[in-house]
Amino acid sequence: MTSASVLKNKTSGYKSSIDHGKSEEREGRNCIRYKCVPLNTIKDVMHQRPNWIEVKDDGEWDFNWCDVGWLRENFDHAYMEEHVRINHFRNHYELTRKNLMVKNLKRFHKNLEKDMGRTEASKCDFFPSTYAMPSEYHLFVEEFNRNPGSTWIMKPVAKSQGKGIFLFRKLKDIIDWKKDRSRSEEQKDAAHLDSYVVQRYIENPYLINGRKFDLRVYVLVTSYVPLKVWLYRDGFARFSSSRFSLSTIDDKYMHLTNVSVQKTAPDYDPEKGCKWQMQQLRRYLTAKYGREVVETLFGDMDNIIIRSLQSVQKVIINDKHCFELYGYDILLDHNLKPWLIEVNASPSHAPSSQEDYEMKYGLLEDTLNVVDMEGRLTGQEKRVGGFDLMWNDGPVYTEDLNLQTFGSLSFTANTHLGCVNDREKNLRQLLKPFPLQKKI
Repeated sequence: MTSASVLKNKTSGYKSSIDHGKSEEREGRNCIRYKCVPLNTIKDVMHQRPNWIEVKDDGEWDFNWCDVGWLRENFDHAYMEEHVRINHFRNHYELTRKNLMVKNLKRFHKNLEKDMGRTEASKCDFFPSTYAMPSEYHLFVEEFNRNPGSTWIMKPVAKSQGKGIFLFRKLKDIIDWKKDRSRSEEQKDAAHLDSYVVQRYIENPYLINGRKFDLRVYVLVTSYVPLKVWLYRDGFARFSSSRFSLSTIDDKYMHLTNVSVQKTAPDYDPEKGCKWQMQQLRRYLTAKYGREVVETLFGDMDNIIIRSLQSVQKVIINDKHCFELYGYDILLDHNLKPWLIEVNASPSHAPSSQEDYEMKYGLLEDTLNVVDMEGRLTGQEKRVGGFDLMWNDGPVYTEDLNLQTFGSLSFTANTHLGCVNDREKNLRQLLKPFPLQKKI
């Protein structure tokens, strides 16, 4: 059944496999039935989408924007018809848990070096030295002793928004952490304790006005086999509120760029916020370094996205019902080398300003446009709204007419992160209008 046939045929959509009772006979319907857990921007997008209707509690649905907790508890018991879509892959955590991401990247790097040589494997040198704790503690100590005086950062593998993170330079800090952990294990089942990663802290971040920042980049994967990846044109840089210095490592407002951390800073201004839109950052860097340098930088970020997804391609359980909107966190060092910090399976859609709300609204609306429950696309599109198809079982290129070489065609990567996002104009040209909503 195609997604378009949702509108015409009788369908039961999602149904729990433990429900053995007969579904009552339903009339054909001209709507998409959806469930949505988050009470933020995505709820607004679906509520305002023509012919989409929310179902409550145990009602049958065609589309579910769920949290990872619901997925963990319900996915394995679910029967989903052909057209049904859900916003996570079953084992998304292979990329989005910090320890598993690094484990998969290390394995991918090792296999590339064995099969393709060191030059090819070096294209995966975009994540800092990282060790899983406590299992790789002794390996970490060896590395720590080889680099005396270096700064390291400790992070829980499955938390977000800067929770549980601290920096350190002395092994004593880790020994104290291990002792505290041992005491906790006496009081609490070890299975419920957080695992951590310890990571070499990037001590030379690129600064703007003396402040550290990282980048949030949005990537939509609609299939792992074959790998199909869309890159969103908008994103943002998140700035710290304090000027950067290595003289103190205890100031979270200096070293952590998470908005949830920065908005608790004493001098945080909610009107100004702590973000630059990606277009603003790209213009700033282009003015300072020139177009060629910036295109190389953004090409390196494209490489991070594709290589990281390839590193989990063989372990992610591909399912035609699933898609995933990832939030990539990337940090630039003072040489304009991008480093992958982490990948989020549930990037925050809560806005920090009106401008932020409008960007995230467009992002989520275009995510639904690409997923295309209504069947309005041909499947051959290279662009849908603000999303550009960057990988479709191989790199996707755009053809450019080069007048300097007498009208010959040149091929460049079909990625436009930080470029003009005239999404509404594209959608008007691309999409058929929604069918008129009928009474349900």
